[in-house]
Amino acid sequence: MGSHVRARRAAVALGFAGLLCAVLGAVMIVMVPSIIKQQVLKNVRIDPNSISFNMWKEIPVPFYLSVYFFDIVNPSEILQGQKPQVRERGPYVYREFRHKSNITFNDNDTVSFLEYRSYQFQPHKSRGLESDYIVMPNILVLAAALMMENRPVSLKLIMTLAFSTLGERAFMNRTVSEIMWGYEDPLLHLINKYFPSTFPFKGKFGLFAELNNSNSGLFTVFTGVQNFSRIHLVDKWNGVSKVNFWHSDQCNMINGTSGQMWAPFMTPESSLEFYSPDACRSMKLVYKEEGVFEGIPTFRFVAPNTLFANGTVYPPNEGFCPCMESGIQNVSTCRFNAPLFLSHPHFYNADPVLAEAVSGLHPNPEEHSLFLDIHPVTGIPMNCSVKLQLNLYMKSVKGIGQTGKIEPVVLPLLWFGESGAMEGETLQTFYTQLVLMPKVLHYAQYVFLALGCILLLIPVIYQIRNQEKCYLFWSSSKKGSKDKEAIQAYSESLMTSAPKGTVLQEARL
Repeated sequence: MGSHVRARRAAVALGFAGLLCAVLGAVMIVMVPSIIKQQVLKNVRIDPNSISFNMWKEIPVPFYLSVYFFDIVNPSEILQGQKPQVRERGPYVYREFRHKSNITFNDNDTVSFLEYRSYQFQPHKSRGLESDYIVMPNILVLAAALMMENRPVSLKLIMTLAFSTLGERAFMNRTVSEIMWGYEDPLLHLINKYFPSTFPFKGKFGLFAELNNSNSGLFTVFTGVQNFSRIHLVDKWNGVSKVNFWHSDQCNMINGTSGQMWAPFMTPESSLEFYSPDACRSMKLVYKEEGVFEGIPTFRFVAPNTLFANGTVYPPNEGFCPCMESGIQNVSTCRFNAPLFLSHPHFYNADPVLAEAVSGLHPNPEEHSLFLDIHPVTGIPMNCSVKLQLNLYMKSVKGIGQTGKIEPVVLPLLWFGESGAMEGETLQTFYTQLVLMPKVLHYAQYVFLALGCILLLIPVIYQIRNQEKCYLFWSSSKKGSKDKEAIQAYSESLMTSAPKGTVLQEARL
């Protein structure tokens, strides 16, 4: 009797536990998505109490700038009107350090900041040294010559004489360090003396001189603390909500984020839009495919074919014109009116005429396309590689002898890739808190529900089996009582006396 009571109590206890597990599982199925969403929203907004704040403030991901130069093989022949021939040199790799300063939280749910960048050469990652010499077009001479194309002949002659006196030529042989970070040039000093607002360079002239130890402008972005719908979007850059470099309001708009984080909960229909101070414009990348980075699910976003398309191929880009062949963007209006163009490396995704006009170019998607791998739940980049090429449009200018017989051509100067991937402790923390824990919660809700259902079956099974035993016992008891009644009746019939006549007859016999 005691064992029966204990079994009954155990079954009831397990059933109660099962009910609790089932209820917990059902509640989790309803509540977990909301809890995860709230945790993500709390931790991706720009708030000193969020997990991602320190990642946003001091980017822990090691970024590298890899620069490839197009060394000109035949400068003398180009001056005679022949086709340019180049060979790619590099990469020359620099560690890129970024940190934000002057962080100011504003009353309208925005934060303002300056992001400073500095670069440190990495010889062990590079194929060459900063002391390597590269033959490059003399941008100052060729740009100044093109600016004088429609000026009076007398001015052109004066310029030719000035170039000769200063020893300036159409091509120069400079070190990687000089081309990157600046070199003394007498022409620059002359221009700054008589035309002080022509160039932004006051000391040395270098293609990356403006970037090293400088900031990318004052960004003001929405924090998402009060209004999640605008999280990370740029409100203003240098105090304005649109620039004035281009010829249409659409092209001048400052859209998207500052290019470091995006809104969470992305779908394949999402796009990545950001404002690039270096390109003086907003850019939009589009979804390509799902992927996995170090166990973390990602969405890959790439540049659409229309990113640098001209106005004929893609009418919304008309505001970036005057345009040339499709696939290169004129950035002269934001680069001191020099005839400079942006494109993908080796003129990838551009009109084939551009690559065919220069020997030594081999565009291919594996090496020359850009991408960003984003964790779609948080909008945080896991792995990225942004690649761009800087080109110079040059040609012979009648009246300026230094330009010789140069045939009109868009000549690539260099291309660079900025790359970074989350790693180490930062990656582990991110994976644990924003990937692993939500995954555990997701599976736990179904485990609790299944376990609850199984435990709830135990008292039911116990009750069924108990009823079966009672029925069998009752059945056997009932059958036994009937048998006893039959035997008793039979015995009684035997004990009953026979009629007297019968007994006497038997005695006589």
